[in-house]
Amino acid sequence: MQSSVHPIKIFAGTKSRYMGEEICRDLGIELGKMNIQHFADGEFEVSFEETVRGCEVYLVQSTFPNSDNLMELLLMIDAAKRASAHAVIAVIPYFGWARQDRKDKPRVSIAAKLVADLLTAAGVNRIITMDLHADQIQGFFDVPVDHLYASSVFIPYIKSLQLEDMVIATPDVGGAKRANSYAKFLDVPLVLCHKQRAKANVVESMTVIGDVKDKNVILIDDMVDTAGTISKAADLMMANGAKSVRAIASHAIMSDPATERVNASKMTEMVFTNSIPYTKESKKVHILSVAHLIADTIRRVHNNESISSQYVFK
Repeated sequence: MQSSVHPIKIFAGTKSRYMGEEICRDLGIELGKMNIQHFADGEFEVSFEETVRGCEVYLVQSTFPNSDNLMELLLMIDAAKRASAHAVIAVIPYFGWARQDRKDKPRVSIAAKLVADLLTAAGVNRIITMDLHADQIQGFFDVPVDHLYASSVFIPYIKSLQLEDMVIATPDVGGAKRANSYAKFLDVPLVLCHKQRAKANVVESMTVIGDVKDKNVILIDDMVDTAGTISKAADLMMANGAKSVRAIASHAIMSDPATERVNASKMTEMVFTNSIPYTKESKKVHILSVAHLIADTIRRVHNNESISSQYVFK
């Protein structure tokens, strides 16, 4: 695993330490020692407590709210670069601000591009991330991006359910491409939901396009924020005669009152990866780890091997 020329060192940000520890266990190495000193006014300072000179440094940190997680990652990159690391690779299981990937109305920022520029300016040499909200965000970077897909952990789980009369569904038209990939791979029908929003995070109306009567439905999405859309979609599927509804999403943002909505909905379960730490409690929420997927990617990147063989499908 370790190169004599450029040894690997892995560090993790405060809120992604659990992921860093899992990745290191998989790789059989120790998580790097890092200290974050906080000042009274909220400012903080990042320092590595061991040498990284000449090392291939992997920094694990999802950039979910609040903004401290992004700022912490930027400072980690800068510290590693200034400490003469050979290469600095940011491992970002969940890439935040990805919903702002274009100007959909006048006088708004393209935050995803801004975050990409900040990471590049800080000195990152490579990005490893998973299930971006929009694939084109890869093009916002001027450094290589390894874009992983949680389908490699979701597909085995779906197969383990051994569901008959299964259909794949998407809670909105925007996720049709992702859901269609699952439907084609599993050779099952695809159902769409068409929604109209009153404003951000508020669904005004929703319509099912396709037949779900007497079917076991699996809703596919990339992230769940307030769970308004996916809960409404699940209840609508049941109202249209579905036997059961399960939801699968890569990133558990789960802003309040998301957990309450999932618990109150008619869905059987809600499945996420651990790209973001889920701290609430719900009998319906099930978490699958992507640490092995990321660890294997780090191993392949370090050894200059292809990562495409990891993909079940894109």
